[in-house]
Amino acid sequence: MSATIVLDIGKTNVKLVLLDQGGDTLASRRMPNAVLRDGPYPRHDTERIWNWMLDTLRELGDIAPVAAIVPVTHGATAALVDDNGLVLPVLDYEYEPPAAQLQHYAALRPAYESTHSPQLPAGLNLGRQLAWLAHAFPDDFSRARQILMYPQYWAWRLSGVAASEVTSLGCHTDLWQPARQDYSSLVDGMGWRGLFPPMRPAWAALGTLTPEVAARSGLPSSCQVICGIHDSNASLLRHLPVGCQGEPLTVLSTGTWVIAAAIGMPLDGLREEADMLANSNALGQPVACMRFMGGREFAELAGAEPQVCGIDDLQTLIDQDSMALPCFAAAGGPFAGRAGRIDGPAPHSRQQAYALATLYCVLMSDYCLSALGASGPVVVEGSYTDNPHFAPLLAALRPQQSIASSSDTSGTSCGGWMLHHWGTAPQGGNALATPLQLRGWQEYRQRWLTKSQPGGT
Repeated sequence: MSATIVLDIGKTNVKLVLLDQGGDTLASRRMPNAVLRDGPYPRHDTERIWNWMLDTLRELGDIAPVAAIVPVTHGATAALVDDNGLVLPVLDYEYEPPAAQLQHYAALRPAYESTHSPQLPAGLNLGRQLAWLAHAFPDDFSRARQILMYPQYWAWRLSGVAASEVTSLGCHTDLWQPARQDYSSLVDGMGWRGLFPPMRPAWAALGTLTPEVAARSGLPSSCQVICGIHDSNASLLRHLPVGCQGEPLTVLSTGTWVIAAAIGMPLDGLREEADMLANSNALGQPVACMRFMGGREFAELAGAEPQVCGIDDLQTLIDQDSMALPCFAAAGGPFAGRAGRIDGPAPHSRQQAYALATLYCVLMSDYCLSALGASGPVVVEGSYTDNPHFAPLLAALRPQQSIASSSDTSGTSCGGWMLHHWGTAPQGGNALATPLQLRGWQEYRQRWLTKSQPGGT
């Protein structure tokens, strides 16, 4: 019985997940995803990830024979490589390049109408990262032979085969035109098109492990390396058959980022000033999306040692009109640039802090769904499925839609498994949420909406 390993690199944690032939988890290992502050700019600790991964692969390989490795990573990240490896460290997308560069880049970036990629802070537009690196480190940049999206960087290190893939290219990068399924004017204007390797499907087997990796990891030399995918698009995979049939469906992919992906919705309602965007799914089709940094904001509000709250804690905060107003992360979203605050009595226990974070993230998710005009069922994937109140509270606000939680708490792992078993439906289903009808919840939402608008009090 062969197994699949998903390398899941999120902004907060790096995970290796071992899944059997049916998609069930056999084992999982994780470590924090640290950002190094030495060197020319904040950078991802790729060598620590690499060494930890190789050591952990040996451990997982002792549990079950491994047939394939699938890289799944966060977006807005790329690696510049030559034949020997990185020519520059992998830049952290939360780094803010010099302000003077922003004006220069504004003249280079394509129109929103062509990319549906809004102008975002820091390096969340990957094109801005690349333009700054080319300007600030011209000699190093000129040595690059390839620009690899982050999942494909790891696939390249494992297999030695370079590829490009649409989901990471189409993730608010300014590099891709989702509707035309082609590179943007920025890529051609900067002369970068030749640096991108051939396009391959996310599910393509690029090759097998290099002899060096096989020897170091202890995995069989026949182990395949799959091209890989952007993490929130991995969460979409099990739902694409529904969306591709023209039936509206929205997936809330939750983790460090909460991304509402409205499969089947048109792009003409997207607005740049609201931080709305079009991602590209694994089939290359554009998907209307809206997002906020919900995992980071939940952690900020819930505290270092969160304690799951009870329904009474939620009701107390609603009754006393305690609410968190956006936003508590500086990395974009519909209320980007605003400083979050707590209005009304502050939480006085860890349970109440968890309750406040829950109410806030439900309201933010509801706001994004409404702004997208999302219709049809909503499925919650990822970390929020561990919160017993999230889906029921959201269901109470949106009685016209069914709200369900995925039985798989990690849509990224499930999506990675699906890439190795392309065309096979995973086991498990979705649990329909029963609306949690708290006293005054609808009125609380209306007050939150009013106070969250510019000039709201």
